[in-house]
Amino acid sequence: MKKLIQRLLWKQDPAVYEAKDSKLTPSLTTIDLIGLGTGMVVGTAIFTLPGIVAAEHTGPAVPLAFIVAAIGAGLSALAYAETSSVLPFAGSAFSWINVLFGEFFGWIAGWALLAEYFISVAFVASGWSAYMQGFLASLGIQLPRALTGGFDPGHGSYVDILAALAILVVGILISRGLHQVSRIENVIVAVKLLVILMFIVVGATAIQAKNYVPFIPPHRPGTSFGGWQGILAGTAQIFIAYVGFDAIAANTAETRNPQKTMPRGLIGTLVLGTGFFIAVSLVLVGMFRYDRYANNAEPAAWALRHAGHYFTANLLSVVAIVGIFSALIAILLASSRLIYAFGRDGLLPKGLGVIDDRHVPNHALWLITVLAMILGSVFPFTFLATLVSAGTLVAFIFVSLGIYALRPREGKDLPDAQFKMPWYPVLPAISALFSAVIFWGLNIDAKILMIGWFAIGLVIYFAYGLRHSIINQEHRNRP
Repeated sequence: MKKLIQRLLWKQDPAVYEAKDSKLTPSLTTIDLIGLGTGMVVGTAIFTLPGIVAAEHTGPAVPLAFIVAAIGAGLSALAYAETSSVLPFAGSAFSWINVLFGEFFGWIAGWALLAEYFISVAFVASGWSAYMQGFLASLGIQLPRALTGGFDPGHGSYVDILAALAILVVGILISRGLHQVSRIENVIVAVKLLVILMFIVVGATAIQAKNYVPFIPPHRPGTSFGGWQGILAGTAQIFIAYVGFDAIAANTAETRNPQKTMPRGLIGTLVLGTGFFIAVSLVLVGMFRYDRYANNAEPAAWALRHAGHYFTANLLSVVAIVGIFSALIAILLASSRLIYAFGRDGLLPKGLGVIDDRHVPNHALWLITVLAMILGSVFPFTFLATLVSAGTLVAFIFVSLGIYALRPREGKDLPDAQFKMPWYPVLPAISALFSAVIFWGLNIDAKILMIGWFAIGLVIYFAYGLRHSIINQEHRNRP
């Protein structure tokens, strides 16, 4: 037992990651990182979640849920900024925790990230499909009911064909190389932000003050609606909006001067994304009573149409259709780098850690693309949203606590950080606690499914990863 525990706590030498990741091309700038992060943060979530969260949890107080989520994400972003500046490796929290706490804890953090990424791709594609269907319907085009949603025989849907198609197209695009992708991403994000500003301006003309009253509806006993209970439940669901932080960090090995660029990209994404979320959600719940957004995955375009702004609504739908691709690009890119990191370390088959002539881990990319196509086309939108938040929160807890192992090693066996999380040692604990409280606010289904996900991860680790890992082989070969 003692020997097994020692094996679980073996820590990876950062030099190993540095050597293996050297085949990846560092081409991303601060603007590119903010583009990737904003593409994810101000992506599907801003077009879809404010209305759903308002109807199910918060009422008009949905901006408060975004603010609470931003505080929690902001604390974690500070931890991410310091860690990524010291450990600029692919795989983000998986690689960092491997170096700081040992392989077993690295695998747990990485497995949580995989849930976050894997389900995020499906979630984003599902949101894109909802907007595409709304746009097609405005033109009088209706897809067969069986092809319009996740597996739900009671409502006549079996597969979301548009979600699967979106993932496939983005997979093909990423396989052509990172430099080309980052340029496309920046253009899409710029156009998307302009149209969101247009929604805020046009939608503000249709605001009715009565829709804000009461701003925080009273709590309904036995439910997660109303009061601070509803705001906390909304915050837990909204946390998917901030998954873009880790999507940025996953590309650290492909970033120029990551010691300075990565903190700027992380914090810039937080500030920009939070501002847009608060503005959009305030306008949205002011246009119509919150309960009219129930089960509506395209609330912004719907609100504009029903307020008589048909041109703006259709323009928003078109931009959402194109813009949500920017979120798909960011998260599929990050998830392929995580799978690559698993293969690089031998915790999954080593073929997944192979980098091709275009400096892209295409084996990892196509594995996650195919699996996400299946998941995104079968499971419903709101189900996926809650599960993503769970994986995100677990990763945030790990990275926040990782500061306690990182800080004593900075300037010794690890480089000194160019950016340091302030108010150490208090703030990392507050950050971890904040994420843990929000995790506790998730619904019971999300918690049970995450337990099941971790159980599968443990089986894979002990059945395959522990025996095939690079660290295990290195220790076994030592005299």
